[in-house]
Amino acid sequence: MAPQFDISPDKEASMSQFFKRQFFGKTKEITRQDVDLRGKTAIITGSNTGLGLETARQLLDLGLSKLIMAVRSVPKAETARESLLEGRPPGSCEIEIWSLDLSSYQSVTEFAERAKTLQRLDIAILNAALYKITEEFNPATGFDEDVQVNYLSNALLMILLLPVLQRAATGGPPGRLVLVSSDAACWVKFAERASKPTILGAFKRPTPGWAMQERYGTSKLLGQFFFRELAARVPGTAATLDAANPGFCYGSELPREGNGSWAGLAVRVYARLVGKSPGLGARCIVHAAVSFDRETVHGQYLEDGVIRP
Repeated sequence: MAPQFDISPDKEASMSQFFKRQFFGKTKEITRQDVDLRGKTAIITGSNTGLGLETARQLLDLGLSKLIMAVRSVPKAETARESLLEGRPPGSCEIEIWSLDLSSYQSVTEFAERAKTLQRLDIAILNAALYKITEEFNPATGFDEDVQVNYLSNALLMILLLPVLQRAATGGPPGRLVLVSSDAACWVKFAERASKPTILGAFKRPTPGWAMQERYGTSKLLGQFFFRELAARVPGTAATLDAANPGFCYGSELPREGNGSWAGLAVRVYARLVGKSPGLGARCIVHAAVSFDRETVHGQYLEDGVIRP
């Protein structure tokens, strides 16, 4: 049965609702009394900083037995792994660091092949993203880098991880895949929708008046479109798919491309004034990963730990 909402999708996407969630949203903390993840394995992309790191910490607090940190920078992840293990009993959990570069299809496919060697995969959280402040094109594919990383490579990774998640359903519930989304997806003009002969072709050409927020939001919107279509084609009995919007959080490495620039500084100042803490934002991602039964949450979108339109 489709969920019933007390608000329309267009109002949910409004700026007034965004600020209401940012300043007054209360996402319930999940504890070991609610969920016990002993014996479970999770992959989190972009888990060495910000939201990904806090999501990893909260899953480990719930007893997660094995965490795979999927990251671009292995040295940075080594430091993050030490912080995650701090204070935990020796042997209580296993943390592995796997290299993943979402700007490369080869890296994505190699990562997925490695994932097939896992005995089980219960949770996959696709958190990693890119926020460019200038228009750049991927040298291998020719696509705009935001679209390449935030949409195309994530879409490929979602598809390739499905058989591994499905394996967890043998004798138990199916694995769950969480796509981390964004409010920015609601606010774009998406002028490319009218592009001929294809929409994707527009992201291989320079864009007059290119704007960083518009392109980032469009890349997240495309990912949301893909997620909805994939969830409609994959039964929840094979793998449970949902999307989580953690809100705008400070302390993230998302604006790293702007380091040393006025644009980057402006984003970081705005984030500190308006943003939630990474720990609070991560709660929504954790809800998407462990809360609700699969019939209720499959194909749905969560904000503040609640299914929303």
